[in-house]
Amino acid sequence: MKDEEVPEKPQEEKSARLDLDAAVSDRKGLGAILEKTLRRFRTVVPAAILFGMYGLTAFMFGLSLVVPIFMLNYVSECTIDCSFFCQALAIGTTIGLGFFVFGFTLMFVVAFFNKILPTKIQAWRGGYYSLATVPWYIHNGLAYIMRFTFLPFITPTPFNVLFYKMMGMKVGKGVQINSVHISDPSLIELGDKVTVGGSVTLVGHYGSGGFLVLSPVKIGKGATLGLKAIVMGGVEIGENARLLPNSVVMPKTKIPANEIWGGIPAVLIEKKEPRNK
Repeated sequence: MKDEEVPEKPQEEKSARLDLDAAVSDRKGLGAILEKTLRRFRTVVPAAILFGMYGLTAFMFGLSLVVPIFMLNYVSECTIDCSFFCQALAIGTTIGLGFFVFGFTLMFVVAFFNKILPTKIQAWRGGYYSLATVPWYIHNGLAYIMRFTFLPFITPTPFNVLFYKMMGMKVGKGVQINSVHISDPSLIELGDKVTVGGSVTLVGHYGSGGFLVLSPVKIGKGATLGLKAIVMGGVEIGENARLLPNSVVMPKTKIPANEIWGGIPAVLIEKKEPRNK
């Protein structure tokens, strides 16, 4: 008599049984060595990466400050024989102008390093201490450098849209982004005429049961995200749909086209009839 065959468990169920504390890896070669090291030294390796990002940030700041420092030095020399007030006014104005020169330069410097460093991320699910999380960490670290320095000064303008495009976000025509609370830009797609309201949070990841999940966010043409709405990883919003202010769209939610959603979590509020062509 043959033994009964046991059906294979779904992949997510298998993942749920993984020991997230074990210093093992299913990779091969150098990747396996690096991942095992990361999992074994869970404090030292992340700290090394963090301080490496600090050093890189300092270098990018220095690179972006070259022109402002030249401007300051030039103005200081030109006003050396002027009265204290005139010299102070000239130097102060130069410092103010230098900040904006620094900010716009930093925007391109950050985008450049995002291109040359290992920052490519894609849909993925696994433990936080995995090799796949390193590009995600670097990518967001670079985005946050702009977010916490200069990005608020160019939001909402075509310049913040340009920055997100350079960081890998897919952005259609006529898009308005009135928020700096955006993570994982390379996992986000905005169709034509999408409006992202003030202080909207867009993230292409979420945590679940000790796992990190990276999942793309797709927002269809003409959709509107209301003030302070939160859209999490794996969400798809259909064309011309509307998300009311302060709504929270949970991971993997799919909002159909031409409908109005709102609340915490976001639920269907009103069905919006398609516009007549």
